[in-house]
Amino acid sequence: MTMHATLTDESAGVAAAPTEPSDTRDAAAPDAGPDTTASARPSWRSWRRWGVWALLGATAALYLWGLDRNGWANSFYSAAVQAGATDWTAWFFGSSDAANSITVDKPPLSLMVMGLSARAFGLNYWSVLVPQALMGVASVGLLYAGIKRWYGPAAGLFAGAMLAATPVAALMFRFNNPDALLVLLLVAAAYAMVRAIEKASPAWMTFAGALVGLGFMTKMLQAFLVLPAFALTYLIAAPTGLAKRLRDLLLAFVAMVIAGGWWVAVVELTPASMRPYLGGSQTNSALELVLGYNGLGRITGDEVGSVGGPGAVGGGYALAGGAAVGGPGGGGPGGGGPGFGGSTGIGRLLDSAWAGGIAWFIPAALVMGLAALWLTRRAGRTDRLRAGALLWGLWALVTWGVFSFASGIIHEYYAIALAPALAALVAIGGAIGWAQRDRLAGRLWLAAGLLTAAITGTWIMAQTGGWYATVGLLLGAVGALAAVVLGSPYVLARRIGRAALVTAAAAILVGPAIFSVQTALASHSGSLPSISPSLSGSQGGPGGMGGPGAVTGTTPGGATGTTGTTGTTPGGTTGTTPGGSMAGPGGGMGGLLDAPSVSAELAATLNADAEDYTWIAAGVGSQTTAGYQLATGNPVMPIGGFNGTDPSPTLEQFQQYVADGQIHYFIGGSGGFGPAAGGSGASSAISTWVEQNFTPVTVDGVVLYDLTAPVGDSGALTPADA
Repeated sequence: MTMHATLTDESAGVAAAPTEPSDTRDAAAPDAGPDTTASARPSWRSWRRWGVWALLGATAALYLWGLDRNGWANSFYSAAVQAGATDWTAWFFGSSDAANSITVDKPPLSLMVMGLSARAFGLNYWSVLVPQALMGVASVGLLYAGIKRWYGPAAGLFAGAMLAATPVAALMFRFNNPDALLVLLLVAAAYAMVRAIEKASPAWMTFAGALVGLGFMTKMLQAFLVLPAFALTYLIAAPTGLAKRLRDLLLAFVAMVIAGGWWVAVVELTPASMRPYLGGSQTNSALELVLGYNGLGRITGDEVGSVGGPGAVGGGYALAGGAAVGGPGGGGPGGGGPGFGGSTGIGRLLDSAWAGGIAWFIPAALVMGLAALWLTRRAGRTDRLRAGALLWGLWALVTWGVFSFASGIIHEYYAIALAPALAALVAIGGAIGWAQRDRLAGRLWLAAGLLTAAITGTWIMAQTGGWYATVGLLLGAVGALAAVVLGSPYVLARRIGRAALVTAAAAILVGPAIFSVQTALASHSGSLPSISPSLSGSQGGPGGMGGPGAVTGTTPGGATGTTGTTGTTPGGTTGTTPGGSMAGPGGGMGGLLDAPSVSAELAATLNADAEDYTWIAAGVGSQTTAGYQLATGNPVMPIGGFNGTDPSPTLEQFQQYVADGQIHYFIGGSGGFGPAAGGSGASSAISTWVEQNFTPVTVDGVVLYDLTAPVGDSGALTPADA
């Protein structure tokens, strides 16, 4: 008869226990059902109970504390939330503006959540950002629950704490990019997989498939990176026959296709004239987004119309009105060269741009994953302890491989999708090693994994310099000493072993926790947020895109600016002179591709007679128009979408809008990357046509063209009128 192992915690110790296939949960496990013995009944005073609430409370405090310092965070998405809170069509399609000219370049699920929050609580910084913070708390809780079921509450708490303390998690669970919802859905799907594997449950498998499908609705093909882990683990470890395992996988696949594909089907079946243009595509097609811009193009680098797509200038940015800025850019077709995310290769995630956010547990996860597989190598096919290592290990391996070798547009904050798997592997390997500490192999694997984590933390903090390096050296020494004790026979002494284990765990958590707190204390805005502090040599370090010597770009209106946030409040306009920045608050590249600040005078000019127009203004690039839209509260047309390279609208369409009196102003200067980034040149053609046929006037440093008053028209706007 096949036996299944489950690790359970007894006070602070961990022991292995077999169970029959008829009930795959250990009778001593906290969630195994009622237990009538007084000694086994958990008390609300026990650490098992208060530990998880302390973890969730600390996570909530970290992710919610001073959340409004990020302002609108990524204004590109905040403007879409504003549109969705105003118009249900915009909410459904994920439009950038309430007049539904074009969508954002991602599917709309994360925007739908924020849009509902804005409808319920009003549009403000908190209603936009709090959903992401709560998703972070839920992700930590679900990871704890999934690890606890098979490895005990101590391992669950450790895994949850590692995820909460990972700096890139602290960054993105306080930001309004889709990554927060993606991680929540994938962690929830992994928990469903744990439940499915226990009893070969088709219901839980179907639920897991549906959650991955919703992940696709959040960030398209990135959600599918977990599929090899889920499918192979269930195929190997589910306690039932091969035919039933294959049937359950098919059910999960169907659920995934339905949950993730219905929106794509609706969009493709809706006539183009009845919906907004699909941002990020060159053919107004959702399938193009799936397979190209947001799909395989991210791996191959062949993303027409993207920043680093075919035609990009030297892998750099083709910015406002002008020159390409040497700096991060996507690798072209074939990729492999430096670009967004740095050079491809096996060590990419250990580069300075990535390391501070995610590398803390990468080497340790490798060691602990191998330890779990080695120590369970003689177990039966359905052994749960090995199944967990396979589940999270394959998740980590596939995600790491794609992020390391992808030649297209990839950003360091994507690494949040790797964080749950790394945390789970370290906790799993630690739990199995601790349970087998009476064996030399068990305690040596345990010591090796924790020692690796301690050394990695010291290395990362040393690259930051200053007091960080000193603290890192101290933590490394303490962690190394505790690891040595764990690898020795002294670990068998009850109190010494537990003290060493707790000390080692604390030592490897303090470093990333410091970075996470620093990240939470800094403000982050724009399309490329980065953790704080930055490591030497990273894009946010000295000489990098946010440090001394960083370049500033020409902003809409022709002014050069260094402000990095919109500086606006819901319903009002405050802040400095208009001008985006490459060096915004929060360090690193946090201000790059950020929306411009909009003064009260400029907002008032744009809002004049707003009710008479479909769009109060139009401008090139969604980030540029997002700032004006958030400041005025009225639709602003983003010509060309995010990069300014989408053929929406065409010159002929724009001219018709102007002839019909639907657009009041054109905002001078280019907010996109221009035709140098590949894709359509419609935005450049529109800019040229406007400049040739309408008179410019400067309002508070920004050039506006009144599209209702062509050159020679006596009704043209004058500086005095402005």
